Amino acid sequence: MISFGRAQPPFSRFLPWLVAALAGVAAPGMAMLLLGGANAPTPLALVAGPILAVGLMGVGMIAAAAAGRLWLGVALALATGFGLIVLARALGMTPLPHTLSLGLALIVASISFAARGALFARSAADKGWWVAVAVVGGEAAMLATAAARPGALPDWLLALLPAQWASAAIQTSLTGTGTQAASSELIALAGTAAATLLVARLWPRRWPYLVMFTAWLGLSALVLHRPAPPAPRADLPVATAPAGRG
Repeated sequence: MISFGRAQPPFSRFLPWLVAALAGVAAPGMAMLLLGGANAPTPLALVAGPILAVGLMGVGMIAAAAAGRLWLGVALALATGFGLIVLARALGMTPLPHTLSLGLALIVASISFAARGALFARSAADKGWWVAVAVVGGEAAMLATAAARPGALPDWLLALLPAQWASAAIQTSLTGTGTQAASSELIALAGTAAATLLVARLWPRRWPYLVMFTAWLGLSALVLHRPAPPAPRADLPVATAPAGRG
């Protein structure tokens, strides 16, 4: 277990957890409530990928940065993902066609987001969770823009975002052929997680940052040249396979 614990002033102990809950649970849950339901113009399954990605990122990254514990961030992110899926199913989302692929995507994304939070805890001490909040807010805004206005952001920019990698991997397991189609995104999430944890482990040495940024750019290039297929449009049938297959 990787732990970067530290003491915090009493008045600030609960603020990061409140922010994590708002960013990773309340905001995605509200989005599902607004977009879900039988009369929704777009099936919830077609927009659940970005919503789930934001939920995992908001809780996993901020919690790991606030607590300084990698596996706490991973566990809370996975619990959030499971809860949001239950909510989506209750709101009428179609049955999960690729449960194994979805589980794999959630696990890899949770580890990747929590790893970044652990690095922020290590490098920025008690300000690390503020860094996490800024990163979550920026990537969530880009995901929302890409979902609401397809084509508004260039492909190269989206290929740089771990949140977009997670969104694509989750989305293919909900409406496509499973995460095998998003292998580039899964490799990118796993590779950047490993590089980020290397930096956190070797802190305060600075040379591992070169490894991390090189890995990030190289894996972003992989995603750019071998992206996951786009999600079906709302007016097209959702491509699914028999339930339970990866």
